[in-house]
Amino acid sequence: MSTVTDELVLEALNEIKNQETGKSVVEHGLIQGLQIKDGHVGFTIEIEPSEAEAMEPLRKACEEIVFDLPGVLSVTAVLTAHSGDDGHGHDHDHDHGHDHAPAAPAAPAQGNEMDIPGVKTVIAVASGKGGVGKSTVSVNLALGLAANGLKVGLMDADVYGPSLPRMMGIGGTPHTPDGKYMMPMSNYGVEVMSMGFLVPEDSPMIWRGPMVMSALEQLLRDVKWGDLDVLVCDLPPGTGDAQLTMAQRVPLTGVVVVSTPQDVALADARKGIAMFDKVSVPTLGLIENMSYFICPHCGDRTEIFSHGGAKDEAVRRGIEFLGEIPIDPHLRETSDTGTPITAKEPDHAISQVFIEIARKVAEKIKSTEAEAAAAAPKIVIQ
Repeated sequence: MSTVTDELVLEALNEIKNQETGKSVVEHGLIQGLQIKDGHVGFTIEIEPSEAEAMEPLRKACEEIVFDLPGVLSVTAVLTAHSGDDGHGHDHDHDHGHDHAPAAPAAPAQGNEMDIPGVKTVIAVASGKGGVGKSTVSVNLALGLAANGLKVGLMDADVYGPSLPRMMGIGGTPHTPDGKYMMPMSNYGVEVMSMGFLVPEDSPMIWRGPMVMSALEQLLRDVKWGDLDVLVCDLPPGTGDAQLTMAQRVPLTGVVVVSTPQDVALADARKGIAMFDKVSVPTLGLIENMSYFICPHCGDRTEIFSHGGAKDEAVRRGIEFLGEIPIDPHLRETSDTGTPITAKEPDHAISQVFIEIARKVAEKIKSTEAEAAAAAPKIVIQ
């Protein structure tokens, strides 16, 4: 793997120009605090406080051009603004030595992970595209882990479309004992936190990337989760800011990827797996949802979206295939009514599939953490 150097990063950033002046961000002296560690690159872009929104495309362009460099695993560029304490303007063409404050919430470089007290393990459930039943899987996976004897939390990271309050049958607003921390809501023995508890269900979240990242950090860091064996994070679909924030700022043990069998869904699932590979988050396994349909009247099996694509993809990539979930009206009904099937009917055939998948995930968590511990450097005192 190629070695990433300051010179290579600055050379790439020199291609990003200010359209008004024709000068690059490097020539303007906007790039500060460049740090490179094991392929992970972080730096700040100094701007005026009023420019935060207008400069967001430039920040993304800087991240993208550096990410394309050989050997780069992740990039985090943060907009910063002069605090204005001394009452004069901010000229970017020389070094001031002033203190700077973030212009917008953003995630620091990987390795600076937030602390989540009491939580032993954090895993994510992801999908490359929407409409594959990821949240239904997240809920029943969490309940399956609880059925396997673990203390489980469930965090709804889909800020734009939070669905876990409805699926878990929880209403109301989280209690805050001190005005600083929130207590998670609870049902079926699982601790739950979601933006859906804090805003009306029909209110749209019209937020840009930095606001989403800040909200996710608060939903994790400013919640008293208690002692949990596993915190399951239901990610939004795709490979955007929310997914990168979770991958770079949360100590994820691994990710479970959900897909339907057809080629279109699998193509997007591959992108998700590739993104998590880039930021060194292992894929714990693949789940094929909507795998087949059993007619309740005649018992015939129909493979509506084809069948076996996720298993074939798992075999091809050398990752574990965790199981297949059928299309079943009862699964949809229990999700819509807030009575998830794995909690209310644990002996149902679909519940047993989720419980078995959860058992496999629990085993993968143990083996992944053991491998990480074995790979860690050992200090020998002579």
